[in-house]
Amino acid sequence: MKQFTPSHAVNRLPEQFFAKLVSKLRTYEENGHDAINLGQGNPDQPTPDHIVSSLKKAAEKPIYHKYPPFQGFEFLKEAIATYYKREYDVDLDPMKEVAILPGSKTGLVELSQAFLNAGDVALMPDPGYPDYWSGVAMMDAVLEPMPLVKEHDFLPDYSAISEETWNKAKLMFLNYPNNPTGAVADRSFFEETIDRANRHDVCVVHDFAYGAIGFDGEKPLSFLQVPGAKDVGVEIYTMSKTYNMAGWRIAFAVGNQSVIQALELLQDHYFCSLFGAEQEAAATALLESQQCVEDLRQTYETRRNLLVEGLKALKYDVQPCHGSFFVWLGVPEGYTSEGFADELLEQVGLFVAPGNGFGTHGEGYVRIGLNNSEETLKDALERFKAFKK
Repeated sequence: MKQFTPSHAVNRLPEQFFAKLVSKLRTYEENGHDAINLGQGNPDQPTPDHIVSSLKKAAEKPIYHKYPPFQGFEFLKEAIATYYKREYDVDLDPMKEVAILPGSKTGLVELSQAFLNAGDVALMPDPGYPDYWSGVAMMDAVLEPMPLVKEHDFLPDYSAISEETWNKAKLMFLNYPNNPTGAVADRSFFEETIDRANRHDVCVVHDFAYGAIGFDGEKPLSFLQVPGAKDVGVEIYTMSKTYNMAGWRIAFAVGNQSVIQALELLQDHYFCSLFGAEQEAAATALLESQQCVEDLRQTYETRRNLLVEGLKALKYDVQPCHGSFFVWLGVPEGYTSEGFADELLEQVGLFVAPGNGFGTHGEGYVRIGLNNSEETLKDALERFKAFKK
C-alpha cells in the first residue's frame, strides 16, 4: 500500500502524552493485572440530571435539526455573559467578547494558529498542559518555557525572562488553578501579568478549566476580574470540569474583542458550531441552580483532604493543592518521575502520570487525579503504604 507523507506541520506535532499513558495502562490490564487509575483527569461523576433533561427535551426541537449559526446561538452567548457577571462581576458583550468552542483543547490550539507565525515566541508554563504545545508546533513557532517551581509557589518568575524573549513573545499561556501542580494565582500576579503584556504587546491566554474547583473557602480568581485583563487577552472556560460534561465537548473563550473575532473567523472555516440542543443544555447549566457545582467542589475537597493527609502520614513529599482536582507528589529520593510511576504500576498497581510529561520542570514529581471515590482512594493509600515498605 502506498504511504503518503504528512505535512511538515503534522510531523512537528509532539507525541500525545495522554495517549501514551493510556496505552501503558491498557497493556498492564490486558496482562491480567488490577490497577487503580490515578493518572488521568477524567471526571468520574455523571452530568447533573437537569442538564441531561434539558438536552433530551431540546433534541426534539426541529430548529436544532438544521445547521446552527456558524458562531453559535445568541442565547448561549448571553448565558455565558450572565454567568460571568453573576460569578465574577465581569461585564461581557455577548456578541463581541464571547466565542463558543468545541472543547477548550480545540480553542487552545486554534489560538496558536490564529496569532503565531513561524519563528514567533510563545511563553509556556513548565510544567503545563501538554496540548498547549501542539498549536505552537503546528505553526513552527518557538516554545519558551516559564519554569513553575515550588520556591516561587508554582507561578512564573517574569523577572527571569530576558528582555529579548519578552520582545519576541506573541502569546503567553497561563493556567490557574493549575494543572498539574494544583497551585492558584492571586490578584497581584495577574496585575503583573497585565503590566508585562501591555509593555511587550503579548496576548495572554488564561486557561480557566478548573475555575470552579477551589479549596479552603477560597474561590479561584478569574483573570478577567483584574482591571485591564480584557485589553491584553482572553480566558478559556470549559463545561467539562464544572458540570462533569467532559464528553460533551463544549467550552468558550471570553475577553479581548480582536482575539474573539480571530477565533470565530478561524472556526467559520473549521466548524458549523455545535448541535443546538447541546447549546441549550449548556445554557441551562450556566443559568440554573449551581448547587451541583458546589456539591462537586465539596466532593473534590473531601477527596483531597483524604489523600493528602494519608500521603503525609506515610511521609511522602506532597505539595499543597489549593485548586483543580490534582495532587502534585514529589517522588522519593533515588527515583525519576517515570521510574517511580513505572514502579508504582508494576509493584502495587497504581497508575500515576509522570511529571516530566508536563515539561522539564515536572521532573521529580508525579500527578495524581482526584477522580476516584473515597473508597478507591483509601485502597490507593494502602498500596502507597505497601510500596513504601
